[in-house]
Amino acid sequence: MAQIVNESPTIKTFTVIPETPISFKTGQFVELALPGVGEVPFTPSSSPSEASRLEITIMNTGRVTSRLHQAKPGQLVGLMGPLGNGYPVEAFQGRHVYVIGGVGLAPIRSLLLTLFDRPERFRSIVCRFGARTPDDLIYKQHLFGAWQKMPGVDLKVTVDKANGSWKGNVGVVTTIMRPTDVDPTNAVAGVCGPPIMMKFVTVKLLDFGLRPADIYLSMEKNMSCGVGKCGHCMTGRYYVCTDGPVFTYEEIQKYPNVWA
Repeated sequence: MAQIVNESPTIKTFTVIPETPISFKTGQFVELALPGVGEVPFTPSSSPSEASRLEITIMNTGRVTSRLHQAKPGQLVGLMGPLGNGYPVEAFQGRHVYVIGGVGLAPIRSLLLTLFDRPERFRSIVCRFGARTPDDLIYKQHLFGAWQKMPGVDLKVTVDKANGSWKGNVGVVTTIMRPTDVDPTNAVAGVCGPPIMMKFVTVKLLDFGLRPADIYLSMEKNMSCGVGKCGHCMTGRYYVCTDGPVFTYEEIQKYPNVWA
């Protein structure tokens, strides 16, 4: 690992330099292995245009991620991938792109960077992001800096619970979503976050008039082995790691465990 950046009290971004460049499509994932400890799947948070370096943003949630958070620059790690299927960005051209993220902002940062590389190809790029508290927001220098100034980009941020210095919206991310944000007849949405957040965002998007086929969900929460062997991530008839992790709501809406 070449660099480690503290994003929040529980989240760090690791820059990994692979021995050979790794080309991936936004939304695909890699298996990151810490020798002698284990491996975990992560979606790169960097742009696919940078094959010679990967940025991977990791929350400290368990044994492997805890050890990764203790690592220092220079730590050797293993990489396998890319794996899975990502966003069909070429099919988004000429449309409004609505991106909504909670703590799942890290997996869709790659999508954002892909969109920001070519904003003229889309009718608009509308971003709505939330976090539990201001301290839990990641990529702060971008959220309140360059991303706010990009032409054609409409970006708003909210927190569930504010502190004394917060001047923005207070409430869950659906409180900053409006029916007029995009034209639902010519829009696609990309959503990533905790299952309960994605559930209510999806309901909101459907109420706005978006079709289930135009709502793309990043469903990597339960992935483990990354190659369809352990069954831990199975949703209906799909293995999220091999058939996803990006699905349209149309593909998975009939399965009762979709938000589990």
